[in-house]
Order: sequence, then C-alpha cells, then structure tokens
Amino acid sequence: MANYKRCPDAIAALDPESYRVTQENGTERPGTGHLLHNKAPGLYVDIVSGEPLFVSADKYDSGCGWPSFTKPVEPAHVRELQDASLGMLRTEVRSAHGDSHLGHVFPDGPRDRGGLRYCINSASLRFIHRDDMASEGYGDYLDQVEDVT
Repeated sequence: MANYKRCPDAIAALDPESYRVTQENGTERPGTGHLLHNKAPGLYVDIVSGEPLFVSADKYDSGCGWPSFTKPVEPAHVRELQDASLGMLRTEVRSAHGDSHLGHVFPDGPRDRGGLRYCINSASLRFIHRDDMASEGYGDYLDQVEDVT
C-alpha cells in the first residue's frame, strides 16, 4: 500500500485556484472546472497527496456545475466533516491524508447507485488516464475503471 501524505512541494506548486480550493476551503465557480466534462476512463487523485479518490465509472452528469461521483474509490481516503459555513448545514469532503478540501457530499444522487452525490472541485483533483494508471503506480485500481476510450 502506498504511503500518501500532505506534500509541501505539491502545495507550493499549486496554481492559485487549486491553492484557494484545497488549502483555503474555496469553491470553483460552477461550470468552470477543467474536469467537469471529462469522459475519459481513469482515476481521480488528490492533487496534493496523490491518494486515489474517485474513478470515472462512478462519475456522472448531475447538472450541478461540478464533477459529480456516486462514491469514493477508497472510502478510507475520504473524510466527511460537518460544515456549517454559509448559513447552512452541509457535509464537507476532504482527502484523508492530504487534508485537501475537495467539495461536499449531498443525499440527492442517483438512488440506484447509492443515493449520494459527491460534488467535487476540479481544482482539487488530478486525472490519470486508464492507459497511464499502471505506470503511475495505480494499477491496483484498473479493475474499477471501465475499459472504453
């Protein structure tokens, strides 16, 4: 098992938007994230720690303006915390090892796939195409990624 951790060099290399989102609990403007319309098969990892978070097979178009997933690929890599900011009660999603703010989870996802919608900022993620997963050390997750181009 890989040793994922908060990496100061990765944090220093973040672009301003990724820094604002992951380190300052920011949110991208809806419809602007570079991964929103990504339909390629692969794995989404924390931009800071590299820990695997979501697979393309669990991504769907929720219409909310952010990439949406039905579940994390490794539940142990995602922490869910109560968030009472903005005058409402929500469930924040953070990476367990990188402590990056990822987004929020809501109970309005597809019922036939568990009923959850992980609404995640593109700026917190790095996408690894299926073809590159093994060479980047994520081969153990290939069986969870659909075999399409």
